[in-house]
Amino acid sequence: MSRLTAEFWVHAYLARLRLHDIPAFVTAHGDDTSGAVLVKLNTLDGQARAYHRTFDPMTGARKWDLLAEGGETDVDASIAKQRGFDPDLWVVEIEDRTGRHLLDAPGLSG
Repeated sequence: MSRLTAEFWVHAYLARLRLHDIPAFVTAHGDDTSGAVLVKLNTLDGQARAYHRTFDPMTGARKWDLLAEGGETDVDASIAKQRGFDPDLWVVEIEDRTGRHLLDAPGLSG
């Protein structure tokens, strides 16, 4: 099964967020073709969460898992650490007081 490029997925994700009036922007532009994507959810109260996609090699299932949560500066430090390991990593930041990220929506969850 062919996979979408990282750039295509990010642009589609941003479009879906815009349809729901959820502000989001790319804070780190990774490799257009095969970069991994990390999503930071900033709830604008000093707190944040970071999500990354995981893959189960036994089942082939992909899902979004929580990578870090807590104070925004701590989450930013975790993201910076990940970018240190993987310079091809994309980072999409969402700003939503209610915590919407749509990663569990059809077409994005798996």
